[in-house]
Amino acid sequence: MARLILPDARFRVSFLDAVREHVTEDDFSAGALARELREHGEAWGRHEGFARYVEAVRQEAAEDGRRPEGLVPHTWYWYVDGDTYLGRIQIRHRLTQWLLDHGGHIGYGVRPGARRRGHATAMLRDVLPYARALGLEEVLVTCDVTNVASRKVIEAVGGEFEDERGGKLRYWIRTGR
Repeated sequence: MARLILPDARFRVSFLDAVREHVTEDDFSAGALARELREHGEAWGRHEGFARYVEAVRQEAAEDGRRPEGLVPHTWYWYVDGDTYLGRIQIRHRLTQWLLDHGGHIGYGVRPGARRRGHATAMLRDVLPYARALGLEEVLVTCDVTNVASRKVIEAVGGEFEDERGGKLRYWIRTGR
């Protein structure tokens, strides 16, 4: 049964397989995975290097944690089934003006080989209680105007369309039931 977990070094092999899928698909040129690959990728081949990466990612959630300049505190969850890494989802603890207009509270991605199986919808649905625990009564989730799959995911989880800004569709989702 697939579930959300905090990043864990024991998923190193499967995570690296997913990274190779993303590189092959060339669908990570911007964003967190590209940044992480530049900053940590050389160390991922060694267990201790990957463990340091996992710890660094987990520290980005703390208010005083180390994270790239300009990023707000955020918590990553990995979506796994058994020993298989399927994808990840991020909760940004607060919004900057840029996130309000373009990025939202939540960003997610499913490895290319696991797409079109409902994982993104399950991840988004399953992360809402964690967002609620952070004090977020509703979360903003955005997607590109052209990203029909992501739009369907957001709407399936109850996203209420607000508007379009700069090529991004903006939806609000209540975190409580």
